[in-house]
Amino acid sequence: MNLNKIAASLLIFLAMIALLILGKDLIIPFVLALFIWFLIKELRNTLRKIPFVRNSLPTWLQTGVSTLVMFLALGAIVNLVMNNIQTLSNSLPLYEKNIVHITKHINDLLNIDLATRVSDFVTNYNFTELLQQVFSSLTGIFSNAFLIILYVIFMLFEETLFSKKIYAIYSTEGQKVHAQHLIAKINSSISQYFSLKTVLSILTGVLSFIALHFIGLDAALFWAFIIFLLNYIPTIGSLIATVFPTVFALLQFGEVSPALLVLGVVGFIQLLVGNFLEPKVMGNSLNMSSLIVLVALSFWGALWGVTGMVLSVPITVMLIIIFAEFDNTKAIAILLSENGEV
Repeated sequence: MNLNKIAASLLIFLAMIALLILGKDLIIPFVLALFIWFLIKELRNTLRKIPFVRNSLPTWLQTGVSTLVMFLALGAIVNLVMNNIQTLSNSLPLYEKNIVHITKHINDLLNIDLATRVSDFVTNYNFTELLQQVFSSLTGIFSNAFLIILYVIFMLFEETLFSKKIYAIYSTEGQKVHAQHLIAKINSSISQYFSLKTVLSILTGVLSFIALHFIGLDAALFWAFIIFLLNYIPTIGSLIATVFPTVFALLQFGEVSPALLVLGVVGFIQLLVGNFLEPKVMGNSLNMSSLIVLVALSFWGALWGVTGMVLSVPITVMLIIIFAEFDNTKAIAILLSENGEV
């Protein structure tokens, strides 16, 4: 490869990075809509396994029912989470007061002087502002709901015309078949990943909600939703999902015992689902190097924050599949894969 090609490739890469950063307000809702579309398609495929639905309902009605169910579920979740956020916001002053009590308890328990250091830290760091930033991020995602819905609706309309457009692009029958095979491969991999990951994340969230509700943690549904969301983030997501409710149990109760109980129960649920159920269900079908998972997590997280972390794995899987289909980029796909086979 000569210097001109290297320079051109570098400029294209930098231009794409700039586009992803500057256009993230439009691109992120589109990407979220894309994966909601994948979930709708998987729900529709599941409904088709019912003989009555498969034999009696036309495809457009199956799609409509799947879309309605998906949006009703998302709407109910958003409504419940926003109500829990409001409840949690009203309790923030109580959490800040409990910091002083926790500091004294740790000081008495360990017989060390932490009071001054913790006091300075609390003075210099506004915990209320931190939580409000978290709530603001979630609210920002919810505020794009209308745009996401529009994207999904038009994707569903375009779905029936997409095959015709592919046939119009390529001239030979072999190219058309190859392009359709590539699209089907991407569709299958991403749909399988998101469907299985969603089911496992829902299971983790439901079990965590039951546990947190009985422990008495405020806004248990909100923390269950956070756990559900963070489980999409590979490697560190489950760790963060365990730490968050543990820290706030400490702030809410002002005692160490409830926090340790939350840590133990939620940690056990994460261990059960993440280390036992997920490998059994998902296996190594994604064929991604563990190092690349971490790199993708860092890269997309730096570009798009928490949303980028959630989407890092499916986006990278899509890129590996696409790169593997072209001679000029197949080497990149091999490097990104787990075993070198693409």
